Amino acid sequence: MRAVLELGGTHVTAALVEAARVVRRVRRGVDARGSAEHVLGAVVRCATDLDAAPGEVWGVALPGPFDYDKGVARYEGVGKFDDLYGIDVGSVLLDGVWPRPAGAAFLNDAHAFALGEWHAGAARGHRRCVGVTLGTGVGSAFLADGAVCRDGPGVPPLGRVDLTRAEGRPLEDTVSRRAVIARYGDRAADVRDIAARARAGEGRAARVLYESLRPLGAVLAPYVRDFGATALIVGGGMAASWDLVGPALRDGLGDTPVALSAAALGGDAALVGAALYARPR
Repeated sequence: MRAVLELGGTHVTAALVEAARVVRRVRRGVDARGSAEHVLGAVVRCATDLDAAPGEVWGVALPGPFDYDKGVARYEGVGKFDDLYGIDVGSVLLDGVWPRPAGAAFLNDAHAFALGEWHAGAARGHRRCVGVTLGTGVGSAFLADGAVCRDGPGVPPLGRVDLTRAEGRPLEDTVSRRAVIARYGDRAADVRDIAARARAGEGRAARVLYESLRPLGAVLAPYVRDFGATALIVGGGMAASWDLVGPALRDGLGDTPVALSAAALGGDAALVGAALYARPR
């Protein structure tokens, strides 16, 4: 049994994972633009409410920029968690969570997602795979036998697809929650609303989703081919509309020989991946 945490832009989840299965979870809302006291207070309370065994090494999945080796937040000018800049989050967890943990192993949330799917989800059995998360931004991980690759053939700069460009613009200006909503032109509508309208026959909604997601497939295609990935797994909030997301990505990928699928573990993938990462190696 392994205790894990996942911090996202709207919530924090603490969970106990056993044999690639979440057996207990506690979830709290969090405001990513809130104070450090608000964000870390929610994290500590959530972890304490889980009532894990003392002396656990917790796996902690969270977005960057973050110094994962030192456990120090490096958020600055990214519109989320900026008040955490320079804080030793590892020390906060060790001092604040009860029963007291023995330590924390931090990893990027997209890496945790891909590890979970490689270990027990849609990428199981694939030696080389790519995981992509679609939400407020685009997260990515390139795995070879379960190890995260940050450079080499077929790997984008630092292993981050979000640093690439699509149609002459930064990728996230085309593929992200804010980009889809801006293209649609109705700020009161979320991506799920737009997807529902597309299913109901609204041509504009269907066109916006297709024109936002097909470029991602086109950007990924050469990386996937050169990396030799046999599986491309997609998660995150936008993947909930897979009936619309999947075909657009497939069109963008063209004849790239890769198995494309939505996450099999859903929202549990990053929790499972964090547990795998935190176990003794």
